[in-house]
Amino acid sequence: MTSIPTLEDLEAAFDGDLSGKRILVRTDFNVPLDNGEIVDDFRIRAALPTIEWLTDRGATVVTASHLGRPKGAPNPEFSMDRVRARLAELAPGVELRENLRFDPGETGNSPEFVAELIDGVDGYVNDAFGASHRAHASIVGPPQHVPSAMGRLLQKEVEVLLGLRNKPKHPFVAVLGGAKISDKLGVIEALLETVDSIIIGGAMCFTFFAAQGKPIGNSLFEPDMVDTCADLLAKAESMGKTIHLPDDITGTDAAGNFAQFGSRLGEGSIGYDIGPGSAAAFTDVIMDARMVFWNGPMGMFEDERFASGTRTVAQAMAETKAFTVVGGGDSAAALAQFRLDDEVDHVSTGGGASLELLENGDLPGLVALRPSAS
Repeated sequence: MTSIPTLEDLEAAFDGDLSGKRILVRTDFNVPLDNGEIVDDFRIRAALPTIEWLTDRGATVVTASHLGRPKGAPNPEFSMDRVRARLAELAPGVELRENLRFDPGETGNSPEFVAELIDGVDGYVNDAFGASHRAHASIVGPPQHVPSAMGRLLQKEVEVLLGLRNKPKHPFVAVLGGAKISDKLGVIEALLETVDSIIIGGAMCFTFFAAQGKPIGNSLFEPDMVDTCADLLAKAESMGKTIHLPDDITGTDAAGNFAQFGSRLGEGSIGYDIGPGSAAAFTDVIMDARMVFWNGPMGMFEDERFASGTRTVAQAMAETKAFTVVGGGDSAAALAQFRLDDEVDHVSTGGGASLELLENGDLPGLVALRPSAS
């Protein structure tokens, strides 16, 4: 696989002198907002090493990002004004363009929009790992026209995640949660080739329960994925791998009251979290591992009644001596909620991108940066 140019390679492309060069940096400033205020500026701070490296060498940095889903038209709700103000505090003098997705040419990978993006630009840096699984104009377009490289954040993400995929330390455990097995089917199949075991929590466990013939009450599941889950269980067994499913569930009974169940739920019951026994068992597996990848909460952690499973797994991730990686998204949000985000080795800035990189070993944004793609 052809290597991807780094910031040092970009500097070399300009004979070692970036002073006065105008560099477009594609960042991922898609930060969470609440009533117009930034809830967590982690993604802005994560871009600072790249921005500072460039500005320290005299480059003029222009950043560009999307925010939310404005559907190809200007929308004040998704204006970059709040992000721009925070960026000005952290990196004075750095420009931030308006929301890329205000123009339909961004998601449509329009050549005209690419031309607009690189107008007056000398070089390009992709530091938006969380968007690099999308073949959007700002991700795959500029490298075809100007000297380009990956930023420090993108470089770190690739090194860590491909390290999991290509150089795992055993026992290697994957912890997967969330609502839908269909969202993670590809990565489960890919991980089965490298992990020793997979822990399944969240609502996706109920589709596995259904595949085992267990009653799940009114719990969320995917009927069209039941046979697929049965096949995954059989495949894992044939490979000598273990898929750990919960032995107990926390949720509500038919009357809507808080309740604890085993792994068989009665009529009208709904599961919202793994139970305490399962949380303890999953902790044991995590504590015995040498490498752990976690993506997806164990339950509806936003509701304190159903946060215990996710909190326990987060604490295990913080306490284990294993190399720990959290694959962005809701798992990263849970870590932050429980104030444990500084206690793991790597928190990815991209949930979907981290899963796709683990599954395929590559991303459109990485392909575009390779010299052979120009």
